[in-house]
Amino acid sequence: MPKRVDHDERRTQIAEALVRVAGRRGLHTVGMRDVAAEAGVSLRLVQYYFQTKEKLLFYGLQHLTDRFTARVGARLRETGPAPTPRATVEALLLASLPTDEETRTFHLLYTSYAILSVTDKALAAQPFIDRPDAAENALADLLRQAQEAGLTGRDIDTRTEAISLLAMSAAMGTSILVGQRTPESAVAVLHHHLDRIFST
Repeated sequence: MPKRVDHDERRTQIAEALVRVAGRRGLHTVGMRDVAAEAGVSLRLVQYYFQTKEKLLFYGLQHLTDRFTARVGARLRETGPAPTPRATVEALLLASLPTDEETRTFHLLYTSYAILSVTDKALAAQPFIDRPDAAENALADLLRQAQEAGLTGRDIDTRTEAISLLAMSAAMGTSILVGQRTPESAVAVLHHHLDRIFST
């Protein structure tokens, strides 16, 4: 009896191969043939599942996002059964900093995809993320909850603070990648700003 193929598992296998090879060589250099070799499957199979390089890259980005969500969840579980708004904000921001090999690859590829999609029409035709404001909205909501609970200053603008924290986290991540600062110093800066926001 022929072995039943798990198509989701096969797609994940190929996506993980993409992440590995792109993390080593850069997203812009990766072709479908490279990914097939890394995954140990035929080029024809990669083309069967993804048809184009752009669809493969987008699926790889979704795979990275799923792994990011899992990292945030793991951080939150470490804080206990009822994480505070600040703990949740910290988990979201710290999970995106390139402090180890997995998060370094996440930041590198996520940033690379965004930059490539600016100049590549085929990539731009793929939605970068389903809800581009999701992280901003989530942070703003968490800060609003904290404000209503009296955990922040009454006069803070929660939307502006959310935008600032995300921009700072992205810039800090890049500064770590290029060796401008250490992960520890970037984390200290983020904590400094969270201490300012959660001042009460």
